[in-house]
Amino acid sequence: MISTTPTSRAETPIAFIAAMVQAYAQRGMNPTAALEKAQIAPSLLNQPQTRVTALQMEWMSEAAMRELDDEALGWFRRRLPWGSYGMLVRASLTAPTLGLALTRWCRHHNLLTDDIRLTLSTSDGLAHIELHEAHDLKTLREFCTVSVLRNALGVACWLTDSRIPLSATALRFAPPPHADSYGVLFDGPSQFNAPQSRLSFDAGYLKLPIRRDEAALQRMLQRALLLTVRPYRRDRLLVEKVRQTLAEHPENSRNADNLAAWLNLSPRTLHRQLKEEGASLQALKNSVRRDTSVDLLLRSTRPIKQIAVEVGFQNEKSFMRAFKGWTGTTPEAFRQGG
Repeated sequence: MISTTPTSRAETPIAFIAAMVQAYAQRGMNPTAALEKAQIAPSLLNQPQTRVTALQMEWMSEAAMRELDDEALGWFRRRLPWGSYGMLVRASLTAPTLGLALTRWCRHHNLLTDDIRLTLSTSDGLAHIELHEAHDLKTLREFCTVSVLRNALGVACWLTDSRIPLSATALRFAPPPHADSYGVLFDGPSQFNAPQSRLSFDAGYLKLPIRRDEAALQRMLQRALLLTVRPYRRDRLLVEKVRQTLAEHPENSRNADNLAAWLNLSPRTLHRQLKEEGASLQALKNSVRRDTSVDLLLRSTRPIKQIAVEVGFQNEKSFMRAFKGWTGTTPEAFRQGG
């Protein structure tokens, strides 16, 4: 038995542990060793309101996946041998953006099993990862749906190294006795008895670049189950939104208060989230000013003074000083050299 005592809050429904025990029963196998590794007393399986910690869930899941040689834990008619989900992530790793990575992930998942079908779509500014059942998953529907969707979201967050907040979660089953735990399982509002199960989030995340490589994948696979429980604080999309607003709507970004209001944030939250991302508002302003200046110098014949005003400087002298700091040369010399 693992000697480490789980100290995190117990928030995972015992129903998910019971579902794994059911997978053992389907294979005529004994779950006792796995339950012992997870420090879960068998008697708790008959207490619906019981919760276990994320660490206990991780211990139990890993033990069950290895003993059953099934990363799907009995959800599907055909086993998904150990390493199947790692293979899915590896196939998505070379995609340039999250949108293409998730498209690959869904397509390849559909090749592993025909019991469910995953799709990625967009509508009204939202991206949707949707799960369709090819047949009735019955008592395993909830555990399968929650696990697959949380895995997909975890992969998306890991690939972009970003928190991806959910706009909504739809679930194709009735509220279970532990429905109150869904506020922990999925952020944002959850709707039960939906026509299809799906996660929805800002479609802007699909444009984020993939930030992981093979070395990072090897490290992640050592504890891959953390993908479904690890909270990400940083939000990569915020930096992109700030950069876009500074470039396209300068009238709404003259100061932090105006910019924060435009982004529906408080100034304090804006600064805090940028700091968590390792960025600052001033650094982003300088970056956008530099890029816009370079583009105007190379693609137009506008006077230096006019460009200075357009990128937000009060006079030509301060613009020239800043530009030289960015590029090591004056705007006029840069234009001639370019």
